[in-house]
Amino acid sequence: MSIVFGIHAVEAALKQSAIAELWLAESQRPNARLNRLLDQAKRAGVRIQHRPREALDQLVQGERHQGVVARLAAVEPAARPPDLMALIDGLDHAPLLLVLDGVTDPHNLGACLRSANAAGVDAVIVPKDKAVGLTPVVRKVACGAAETTPFYQVTNLARTLRELQQAGVWLVGAAGEAGASLYETDLRGPLALMLGSEGKGLRRLTREHCDLLVKIPMAGAVESLNVSVATGICLFEALRQRSAR
Repeated sequence: MSIVFGIHAVEAALKQSAIAELWLAESQRPNARLNRLLDQAKRAGVRIQHRPREALDQLVQGERHQGVVARLAAVEPAARPPDLMALIDGLDHAPLLLVLDGVTDPHNLGACLRSANAAGVDAVIVPKDKAVGLTPVVRKVACGAAETTPFYQVTNLARTLRELQQAGVWLVGAAGEAGASLYETDLRGPLALMLGSEGKGLRRLTREHCDLLVKIPMAGAVESLNVSVATGICLFEALRQRSAR
């Protein structure tokens, strides 16, 4: 069973017609945001049930749910994102992709998805193994981005990277020891920005597929940034360059 929780995340899923059933905590106090959500759910014909708060707590495993949990409907094949290469071929602009190599913290992935959506990323790509997918926590932290940003979990990341290169996409990896600066690198063409896991960064094989490694210049005493922070910096530098006249 796939669930999503928290008012904002449930609202986003509801807009995508992805909610099968909505559960409210029996002790939940009404407020304007909750009433708006309930009105939307009723108009969409979603079944609404009241459950003990303890039952909802158990469903979300200790995360904060704001008294609102929803069961997601099964995704119809037609509603799934198209094949990655077909998506790229169908774009009318140079693709901007985000590749996350081995991010395991759902809060980090959710924050990365939120930044990716805000920066206009065309697709987010992650490996299936040793990486987090679209869990309920990810969906909540992403605040709607998980329902609207094409998300691809690939079995063989190295093969996907080769296919992207063959399609003319430039692979730029972030690494603290790189010689090139992010801010001095041209990020305006077909681009996949690649960032690694929270502790180890990009894996060796992933690095070997990069056309270029870049670093975020650091002016203080800290040597590295959280992956979600680094992702936001890299993506918005790319967006800045692409938006400049």
